[in-house]
Amino acid sequence: MSKEEQNKIDYMVVCVNEFADRFFLNYKDAFNYLHKYNAIKFLDENYEIEHTLSIDDAIDDIMMIAEKNGGHLIRSYTMALIQS
Repeated sequence: MSKEEQNKIDYMVVCVNEFADRFFLNYKDAFNYLHKYNAIKFLDENYEIEHTLSIDDAIDDIMMIAEKNGGHLIRSYTMALIQS
């Protein structure tokens, strides 16, 4: 495995973990959600740009990608916060 491939994998792991922490998910569920709604694919295809952003910006980007592709975690999470 090349150094660049390892860097990309490490970056994706950090993004998945940070996403999981933000939404109080376990890491496996976060990965499955992001994979199902094409956010992992987005990170892979846009690594050259995304890895230059802050992690918070990258998480915001993958949230938008997932929602655009049918994910509703963000709306559900926001509604739960509003109702509590």
